[in-house]
Amino acid sequence: MINEARLHFKIADLLNLNSKDVTATVRLLDEGGTIPFISRYRKEATGSLDEVQIMQIRDEIERLRQLEQRKESVLKSIESQGKLTDELQALIIAAETLTQVEDLYLPYKPKRRTKATMAREKGLEPLAQFILAQNKLPLFEEAEKFISEEKEVKSVLEALHGARDIIAETVSEDAIIREQMRDLYKRSGIIKTRVIRGKEEVGEKFSDYFEWEEKLMNCPSHRLLAMRRGEKEDVLILDLIVDADEATALIEKKYIVSRGDCADQIKEAIAEGFKRLLQPSIEAEMRVMTKQAADEKAIMVFADNLRELLLSSPLGQKTILALDPGFKSGCKVVVLNKEGKLLEDTVIYPHEPQRKTVEAEMVVLAYCQRHQIEAIAIGNGTASRETEQFIRNIDVLPKSIPVIVVSEAGASVYSASDVAREEFPDKDVTVRGAVSIGRRLTDPLAELVKIDPKSIGVGQYQHDVDQSLLKNKLDEVVASCVNAVGVELNTASKELLSYVSGIGPSLAQNIVEYRNHSGAFRSRKALMQVPRMGEKVFEQCAGFLRLREGEHPLDKSAVHPESYHIVEKMAKDLNCSIDDLIENKDLRKKIQVQNYVTESIGLPTLKDIIAELEKPGRDPRKSFELFSFDENVHEIRDLREGMRLPGIVTNVTNFGAFVDIGVHQDGLVHISQLADEFVDDPNKVVKVGQKVWVNVTEVDEKRKRIALSMKGELQMPKQVKSKVAVKEEQYDPNDINSALAALKNKFKK
Repeated sequence: MINEARLHFKIADLLNLNSKDVTATVRLLDEGGTIPFISRYRKEATGSLDEVQIMQIRDEIERLRQLEQRKESVLKSIESQGKLTDELQALIIAAETLTQVEDLYLPYKPKRRTKATMAREKGLEPLAQFILAQNKLPLFEEAEKFISEEKEVKSVLEALHGARDIIAETVSEDAIIREQMRDLYKRSGIIKTRVIRGKEEVGEKFSDYFEWEEKLMNCPSHRLLAMRRGEKEDVLILDLIVDADEATALIEKKYIVSRGDCADQIKEAIAEGFKRLLQPSIEAEMRVMTKQAADEKAIMVFADNLRELLLSSPLGQKTILALDPGFKSGCKVVVLNKEGKLLEDTVIYPHEPQRKTVEAEMVVLAYCQRHQIEAIAIGNGTASRETEQFIRNIDVLPKSIPVIVVSEAGASVYSASDVAREEFPDKDVTVRGAVSIGRRLTDPLAELVKIDPKSIGVGQYQHDVDQSLLKNKLDEVVASCVNAVGVELNTASKELLSYVSGIGPSLAQNIVEYRNHSGAFRSRKALMQVPRMGEKVFEQCAGFLRLREGEHPLDKSAVHPESYHIVEKMAKDLNCSIDDLIENKDLRKKIQVQNYVTESIGLPTLKDIIAELEKPGRDPRKSFELFSFDENVHEIRDLREGMRLPGIVTNVTNFGAFVDIGVHQDGLVHISQLADEFVDDPNKVVKVGQKVWVNVTEVDEKRKRIALSMKGELQMPKQVKSKVAVKEEQYDPNDINSALAALKNKFKK
């Protein structure tokens, strides 16, 4: 039976936490609590642990429980063989890792027939033990006793050979020796690659690793994953190497305690056992270990990038004109209302070969006039800069309308997805793509949750890492972001709702269907009318759902319904309404928070409630800031070494950051060029979506490679930054009407 209390103490010690908080957190997790819910609404129980700490507790309790279950299984197996001693049992119980348990179990683990097994079948186990004992009796005379026609041992040499096979296996299964070998690989192991003969041309992208070696533990995750990809594609041969003499010397130190024939036999067995059994086994382990470490690092980089992207600043609810640029096929144009609903769509051809510029201007101006457009979004793909220039060249376009270039990453995946087909069954993929571009400007999070995170393009070797681990981590990040921001219940898509704490895809579908059938929700408690919405799920999700026009004043806030009575009491004590508390700062200052502390409600929750009353349902994301690329740079051929350009960080990896400078090809700022001082982790310096200045240091137009540097200045200068101020000046319909009339006359001519 697993001793849970002991596991909780272990976790508390490992993570430097209070064991009481760990126990409470594990209990909440076991009861089905989600990490966002526990970290936000159960602070009294957990000691205000954050999401990261709760995740660590969850992962550790899962690991320790699996370890304890494996120990029980191993003990039962060895006991059934009649070989379980008190000493062995104590060692297994005390083992701290699964590797230690498996090492102890290895000699007793059922296995296929080996050379040692066959030697034992020939009765040579006693001879092996005689040799290992290294007593002074004549070895060859002892070996003669084991010659047997019946057991097919025809000579002393055969007897000794079989005994060495047994010793070799014994040594390779020695838990202490195996741990020493692991330490040796970690301490001085070398990773070495070479190209397979004849694969030089087809594997040119791996040319850096055709002849490469470095210390195994110094090899960064991105390089290891690149080497392993080259091996998987049959371009490279990859070896993990240690000094065989050093390895066998470590083993001999334990097993050889004398000189003579027995010592010589052991030495020979050790050399054979290391080469045939121990080295391949430990190398395989080290491959797995280093791959897991590289996977975890790459997945963490991906997760950090995804979090930054999902929490990008939203423009907010605006009427948007969105364009998916193109040359020959034209630019797809859509109009979206403040809720992101598609109002109109068409195609314009302002570029070569059609070059119907005047007609295209008429369409843009007409849409701006008819729908009172508040912002223009342009995808950053093919013809992006040309389309941006076309829009900016429309002289009478109100200056109050910001023109913003938006990342198209993943838009094509969304446009061809089942989600997009269900939403726009009568529209083609190009229209759906333009809609996605416009929506991700107003609310990146709400739109990007519809796309598989792996398709967004902010990862590093994402196809080479453990796919299950990657999916779980990315889903975790998306859920964390969604719940941190909160979701408007009456407008959210089922994809967005599915990430809300406790809901999931099936219940999200039920919520949308209920909303479509019964109309908008008027209160959070109305959620209980949704099929399969139980008390437990309601508890988990209610605080993260918002209702701007809810019946209760707190429905628009992050205050959980279970705490409404506290705010109601505060208002009653001050002889005012909840709306008064929200609107009147002086009233809030009169609240004596400590007067509302109970056994279940403490200061952490009360402080959160007061913060929400100050700004109900506040968005934690940063304010939107306008950004423009250099107007003189559109293509890679426009670049020159020494240019200083504004850019946006699109991806952060272990070896540096990729920056979009508006030439349809991201440039790389190597980790050594990120700052004037030494940088060990790019994430400490830059984040996805960050606006930066870069210097062009090298341009390879043929290979489409751009080298950049950020040394000297990291942040964008203040004069480049500006908050979006929509409608600073009002539309003048007469200006647009006269412009349209002039364009029509020009078009007729």
